[in-house]
Amino acid sequence: MLEIHERAQLDELLATTRSLDDVVLSGLDLRPYRVALREVSLRGAVLLGCQLEPADLVDMVERGVLVFPRLPEGLPFEPWRTRLYAVDELFDVFDASDPCTYCDCVDARIYRHFREHGGAAEPPLLEALARRLHDHGVSEALEALLVEHPKVVAFMGGHGMLRGDASYVSVAHLAARLAERGYLVATGGGPGAMEAANLGARFAGAPTAVDDALDVLRAAPSYRDERWLAAAFVVRARHAERLRDVERVSLGVPTFFYGHEPPNAFASHHAKYFANSTREEGLVSLATHGIVFAPGSGGTVQEIFQDACQNHYGTVRGLVSPMVLFGVDYWTHTLPAVPLLRALSEGGGWSDRVLVSDDPDEIIAFVEQHGPRAARRGDWSFCGSFCGTNEA
Repeated sequence: MLEIHERAQLDELLATTRSLDDVVLSGLDLRPYRVALREVSLRGAVLLGCQLEPADLVDMVERGVLVFPRLPEGLPFEPWRTRLYAVDELFDVFDASDPCTYCDCVDARIYRHFREHGGAAEPPLLEALARRLHDHGVSEALEALLVEHPKVVAFMGGHGMLRGDASYVSVAHLAARLAERGYLVATGGGPGAMEAANLGARFAGAPTAVDDALDVLRAAPSYRDERWLAAAFVVRARHAERLRDVERVSLGVPTFFYGHEPPNAFASHHAKYFANSTREEGLVSLATHGIVFAPGSGGTVQEIFQDACQNHYGTVRGLVSPMVLFGVDYWTHTLPAVPLLRALSEGGGWSDRVLVSDDPDEIIAFVEQHGPRAARRGDWSFCGSFCGTNEA
């Protein structure tokens, strides 16, 4: 079905056709179109959260239009969302001279509302429905971005990684080099290693700008520092012309579930979800050209083996994608994931897509030379094997 989210799209369509059959209109104020809509066919059309005059609503329903109403007023987020978040929206009133202005920003207001209305465990019915609709819209917008930028390499790593750490600097420069080669760098959108990767990708092609940014950010190394976000906005202001004139797409996929950690200010697009499970599965799944696992803790280890499971069973588009453990000593001794990952991948026939390395040159060559390949899996199903159907 054709989906219309902007008035300009609707204007163009109405100028060329007398039929809006099977068209989805989402989040639009249709009151200025009341005459035009009475003159076109609307068989099978769907209205999602649109504004209508009461008489026009009755007319639409009588003509067989499926109308989903606007949800209760006062929500700090858009249930019928049709786009990803930008930094300027999430931090709409932030002033770097007063870090506490963050508490009045869209991001903080939504998180406060999330906690006050049941959190993840017990949201009221309409609240839960509004969140699901919001997340669906974010997923749709994310899919549209990935059509334009299909070569995705994700970076996973600890949110506690400090801005002055050598590992933070290494992640930033590695992400920049991959972005220069046409890869869309995606992260969990938060602080630490995630911020480092988004920062590097955003300033790809300008290593001196990356180094200058790192010098500023070191003054507030942890996301628990009062001026953590303010330091990022100082960097953004200092390099505003470059960010405006040389737009580099850099994706963050954060969640209001961990809303106590503000999203970083260096992703150009944030696909921010309420449902952490949707976010976790989606982030690992979209990185078909590989994931770089920087040092981290419980969450990063979970993501390593979530990705390994996808490779083992070919559950994402039937593909096996590269896995890079960035930090030989860390992943061999500090948190020894390497032996288990090696054994699993060798037994599953995908050890050719695993690299453990400290060398950025080796990592870049590995990602470029070992793109996604078809998983070695069968197409067995009960119905296909025993009941004569063609199900796979």
